[in-house]
Amino acid sequence: MPKIKTHSGAKKRFKLTANGKVKRAHAYKSHILNKKTTKRKRNLRKTSVADKTNVAAVKLMIPYK
Repeated sequence: MPKIKTHSGAKKRFKLTANGKVKRAHAYKSHILNKKTTKRKRNLRKTSVADKTNVAAVKLMIPYK
């Protein structure tokens, strides 16, 4: 069986926790930051867990993580 290629974009964006959950960063933190409140920008810095509807697809893209 040949090896599966890892999706280059996914390997930069997702990490797996010890329990197999998918960690991700928040979007909307790169530009147009003037109108966003300090509290909102601070909360966007934190990581979050991917939704269960996307976990299977993400895990297929990063098979060796």
